[in-house]
Amino acid sequence: MRDLGAGFRYLLEGQRWVARHGRQYGFGLLPGLITLVLYAAVLVALALWGGDAVAWATPFADDWPNPWSGLFRGFLTAVLFALALLLSVVTFTAVTLLVGQPFYENLSEKVDRDVSPDGAAPESGLPLWRELWISARDSLRIVLRAAAWGVLLFACGFVPVVGQTAVPVIGFFVTGFFLTEELTAVALQRRGVELRDRLALLRSRRTLVWGFGTPLALAFLVPFVAVFLMPGAVAGATLMARGLLGEESAGDDARRPGTKGVPR
Repeated sequence: MRDLGAGFRYLLEGQRWVARHGRQYGFGLLPGLITLVLYAAVLVALALWGGDAVAWATPFADDWPNPWSGLFRGFLTAVLFALALLLSVVTFTAVTLLVGQPFYENLSEKVDRDVSPDGAAPESGLPLWRELWISARDSLRIVLRAAAWGVLLFACGFVPVVGQTAVPVIGFFVTGFFLTEELTAVALQRRGVELRDRLALLRSRRTLVWGFGTPLALAFLVPFVAVFLMPGAVAGATLMARGLLGEESAGDDARRPGTKGVPR
């Protein structure tokens, strides 16, 4: 339970950090706004023409008697939109981080310098194109893992009682884990930590990760909230990465969640 609270405090500390650094917060909003417009356009198009796409993909239902054809296609349209909505929540962070790589790298470095006792921030030493390639490659791997979980949970959703109670809860925890991985990747990639090692590190502190990522996943369900929370989420994930790696931090903001390793 302590780790749950520590994870949530990291999230709050990140929001407080950007609130005190208005310029960084303003720049950090731009990638989220761009991604939001793109996702909104796709979801609106799906809402308008999803039924036509389902009808085109199910010609075998043309000769079904009413109302079965309409009910079947209506169900598939709802499933298609629900899956798109789930994937948009899971992939929003990855796409936003990819679009805003230079913005969030800069923000994460400033957080490191602000809380580091010597005022220094780790640097990858890689050219920007190489960082973008690594970020895109790792994000795709995470999205595929998240999509596999999404399909599994969606199938489990048809199980009576369990599908309507336990599955949604598990879904938020799974989403929270993958959101945290994407966000901490900004700071951990800069430190040369590979994807496999990042996942192992986060799995070793699942409760901490859930405390950070699950409330964020719930908040991201509210339209536009993800855009405004993203800069603070990156800042909080940087603080969490420092704690997970046992890096010393100076200042009350870093000490409250735990500095040399988060409390166990």
